[in-house]
Amino acid sequence: MKVACLGGGPAGLYFAISMKLRDPQHEVTVIERNKFDDTFGWGVVLSDETLDNFKVNDEKSAEAIRAHFAYWDDIAVHYRDTCHVSSGHGFCGIGRKQLLLLLQDRARELGVNMEFERNYTSAKEFMGDYDLVVAADGLNSTSRTEFAEHFKPDIDTRKCKFVWLGTHQKFDDAFTFIFEETEHGWIWHMPISLTMIPRPSS
Repeated sequence: MKVACLGGGPAGLYFAISMKLRDPQHEVTVIERNKFDDTFGWGVVLSDETLDNFKVNDEKSAEAIRAHFAYWDDIAVHYRDTCHVSSGHGFCGIGRKQLLLLLQDRARELGVNMEFERNYTSAKEFMGDYDLVVAADGLNSTSRTEFAEHFKPDIDTRKCKFVWLGTHQKFDDAFTFIFEETEHGWIWHMPISLTMIPRPSS
């Protein structure tokens, strides 16, 4: 089967890996508009359950991800003058660029063809050459818009604002949520450290 995956983010790359693992004879091509090391956002958070599922699907990429993540068992919620900590959650975070590079390495090892900096205006241009075209092109998906009558996306725009900001402050002891009341309304901070905490040994 010839497969084109439109979008080279974590979802598109992991789908390509999974297809090659199911059948190495599949011809899988990932098509990405940006450079191989371009990314938008800071990190990706995964639960223990997700990591276990990764291991079942592809132990090699799962171990590579585990070697580069930060791990938390606690969640700390800061609300006004109080801090509430709960334990037993079990999840990790990894830098988004690091995750992309690890998945690219694994995809390349399995024989996935990756084409970066390739722009396209329509998913239809691939449909004649591939048996399967997968839309993994993100939030502003060209494919979802092009085939909206079939996908029927339900997009609900709200007033809340969202922004990614960076800090050198480390939050190694817990995955931290900070709620702060201001004159403009409530602000929710979710600061995390993606580099510091090794997973505890079992």
